[in-house]
Parts: sequence; C-alpha cells; structure tokens
Amino acid sequence: MPIPFNPGRRDAVTALAAGFALAVRPVTAETITTDTAGLAAAEFTIAVAGGAMPAYRAAPLGRGPFPVALVVQEIFGVHEHIRDLCRRLAKEGWLAIAPELSFREGDVAGMENIQEIIAKVISKVPDRQVMDDLDATVAAAAEHFGDTNRLAITGFCWGGRIVWLYAAHNPRVKAGAAWYGRLRSQTDDLHPTNPIDIVEALSSPVLGLYGGADGGIPNDTVEAMRAALSAAGKESEIVLYPDTPHGFLADYRPSYRKDQADDGWKRMLDWFRKHGAG
Repeated sequence: MPIPFNPGRRDAVTALAAGFALAVRPVTAETITTDTAGLAAAEFTIAVAGGAMPAYRAAPLGRGPFPVALVVQEIFGVHEHIRDLCRRLAKEGWLAIAPELSFREGDVAGMENIQEIIAKVISKVPDRQVMDDLDATVAAAAEHFGDTNRLAITGFCWGGRIVWLYAAHNPRVKAGAAWYGRLRSQTDDLHPTNPIDIVEALSSPVLGLYGGADGGIPNDTVEAMRAALSAAGKESEIVLYPDTPHGFLADYRPSYRKDQADDGWKRMLDWFRKHGAG
C-alpha cells in the first residue's frame, strides 16, 4: 500500500546538504528558487545495499498516482539546485526523486573544490552500484504514489552520463533527458562503459542537451553520438546549442544561459510527455 506523502514530515534524518555545496558558493544573483506551494516536498531515505540512501522528493499535493521523474545529481550531490529542479518538475505534475548516489563514498557538501570532489568521491562511485540504487529509487517511488509505468529520468553533468547508461539498463524507462553528460572518456573497472558504446542497448529514447562551447565535452564526441544513434535507428535526439558552455542550466553558476536553459527545459518536458512519461 502506498505510504502517505506528508509534506510536513521527514521519514528519517538524512545527510543531504543544507543549501548549496561549498564548492559552488557564492551563488549568482540569477539563482532560481521554486517554492513548495501546492507541493509535498521532503527528505527521506531509501533502503539500498550498504545502508539507507538519503534522497529528496517533491510531488503535487494529493494521492496521485503521479508520473515519476528520477533526477540524477551533478558531482555536487543533492544540494539546493537539484532539490529546486525536483520542485520544478513537481509543479509540472511529476513525482520527482533525487537520490544521493555518492553517499557511501563521502560527503561532498563541505569539499572546497571540484578536483577534490572528483578525486575523493565521484571517481570511486561504481556504475553498477548507481544502476542498482536507481532501481531501488524506482521501487521507492511506487510506494509514494508514483506511477512507475510512466517513468522518466534526467541528469546533469555526471548525472547526464548516468541517464544514458540507465536508459540502456532499465527497459521500464519511457524517456530520458541527459544534460551535458560525457559521452566518451577513459574507462576503468568501476566505469567500464561509455554512453557511446551502449547505443544499441538503449531501450528508451533519450534527449541529449549539449553546449557547443563545452570545454569538457568536445563537439566531435557529440556528433559521433548523434551519428551512432542515427545508424542504430534509435529515436533519441541530440540538441547542440552553439556558443554555449557546460552547465548552462545551472542558474546558480556563471555558466547559466537563460535562453538555452529555458529552451532545453521545455524540450525535456515535451519529450517526456511525447514518449509516455508524463
């Protein structure tokens, strides 16, 4: 039986960051704050191998069932920006859940720079573990008035790469939206596969949203992914915004580009609904 989704109650004490991760402060004046009016929003935990995974959820008030959107963090964890994105999706009718996928490897909230976060935490998070944790998140969504037959996933930077992998892992996903996630990089035992290597295995359509001036994701890898998707006859699409940097949706950072962010957000919502995830 679904567990009542009470916006005034926390299910458990969690380890989610308060506010924004230290490595991204100070935040810019353009930072968007979405209120919780008409929403049920709270932190909770999800039972996974190795412990209780902290997560944040937001959904419209009521009993649903609501379509489900998995929201996959950047390297900065489920800090305020990711929680705000969950609330934005909830305002559009989704039960949005963002699990803290690096909780076992360390707390990134208090780390001062990106290099430290990557070296000490993110590089140690196994892809296989992430897939299992997202499966557990889907199961948890079903307990919180989520309709997992209408399942979407979106992610940003580190999470953008995960979107491609999960769309190949879980055939229940109806649609994905990958925001500036790497498509090809060095592999290792914990990260044995690149998104461009699993095109044939994609079981759901993914919308890729990329910046043409992204210094970490060369345009040729984006074009190679587009060509691979076309050759495989996949319904997935890629949008490459000219003269646009990495992190263009991140309104709390100088990389934010409002026009491209607004366009990408609308495309994502339309994509989810078009493919039965809304």
